[in-house]
Amino acid sequence: MNQKVKIRRDDNVEIIAGKDKGKRGTIVRVFEKNNKVRVIVSGANLVKKAIKRRSQQDAGGIAEVEAPLDISNVALVCKKCGPTRIGYKLDGDKKVRVCRKCGEKL
Repeated sequence: MNQKVKIRRDDNVEIIAGKDKGKRGTIVRVFEKNNKVRVIVSGANLVKKAIKRRSQQDAGGIAEVEAPLDISNVALVCKKCGPTRIGYKLDGDKKVRVCRKCGEKL
């Protein structure tokens, strides 16, 4: 990945742009596609997708799946402040993520 990714899987995030602005969820997956970092947020950016029937028991049809969002459209949620940017501090010999507003560990 070309850019530094500060958001990880299982982080609580809020969508700050797009059709689902204001919704909150957890990160399911973080990946890079065409030099852009994308994330999938649980329960957000749902799109309808045609699913092909695989066997006699499998129904197929139209299903709602979560589509990827650009990482710039989500913000990590701090327990105290709400959506915030992420900074880093050294805690002894470990580098920890901190809230830019209140300085609390994330």
